[in-house]
Amino acid sequence: MKVTVVGAGNVGATCADVLAHREIANEVVLVDIKPGFAEGKALDIFQSSPINLYDTRTIGVTDDYSRTAGSEVVVITSGLPRKPGMSRDDLIATNAGIVKSVTENVIKHSPDAKIIVVSNPLDVMTYCAYLTAKVDSRRVFGMAGILDTARYRAFIADALNCSPKDIQAVLMGGHGDTMVPLPRYTTVGGIPVTELIDTETLTSIVNRTKSGGGEIVNLLGTSAWYAPGAAAAQMVEAVVRDQKRIFPCCVWLNGEYGLKDIYLGVPVKLGINGVEEIIELKLNADEMTLLNNSAKAVKEVMNVLDTMNTVQA
Repeated sequence: MKVTVVGAGNVGATCADVLAHREIANEVVLVDIKPGFAEGKALDIFQSSPINLYDTRTIGVTDDYSRTAGSEVVVITSGLPRKPGMSRDDLIATNAGIVKSVTENVIKHSPDAKIIVVSNPLDVMTYCAYLTAKVDSRRVFGMAGILDTARYRAFIADALNCSPKDIQAVLMGGHGDTMVPLPRYTTVGGIPVTELIDTETLTSIVNRTKSGGGEIVNLLGTSAWYAPGAAAAQMVEAVVRDQKRIFPCCVWLNGEYGLKDIYLGVPVKLGINGVEEIIELKLNADEMTLLNNSAKAVKEVMNVLDTMNTVQA
């Protein structure tokens, strides 16, 4: 079983490291355009195997997609990282070209692979990969909701001084300021979070979640990597091990929630075939309004990509 991670930067290397430690695949291939970079990261990761007691081989290559042939899953993390003061949308022109090129190489050597997109702006880059790959949309999906809900759950755990293991949550919409955390679907050990946290505090947590990526960019001067890398690895595991996990992911909607021809975050079932089911929640009027507003914002950026003619449908 082979998994490829394209982009050996912080997010990609973290994803590969988690995959190796958890022995999710026999072989993890790291690809990067910078000579020696992926090779060095892969070697460093593999040299921890005798210490952490795992068998997965990590292999690094410089822009050689032939070494990725036959991958079950490919994670695309490559692209320009976000800098302070830069929105995800500012990245679209540069990263669309990168994602297009990477996807072409992925499909050439692993035509049956499931593709997980992590590059920003996430929703639109997933759309870019889908247009380029020209495969069933169930095989091309984006990592956003798992990361966003992780931040949301971490903030709730901090507020309640409880274990984050006990918190379950659903978050929908685009990956950015218009994301839609859903307190009504958030529980702590099975208890509705609204019974444990007052409205003002919960609203503050929701707002902090929406700007969670920007908070880290402002602190570090670059994008986060530990949580995004781990989130992508969790998606890979769900696919490779056919776990049928229920996760919020960025997927192609074709009428679900009244939305069509758009990549947007909704709860899905992930398994060996990729997106095996899109789950439609019974949203109330307020929640539906928030989701539609988020969809409108994402669609505007998708339209920008369309007008660039970077990818031909």
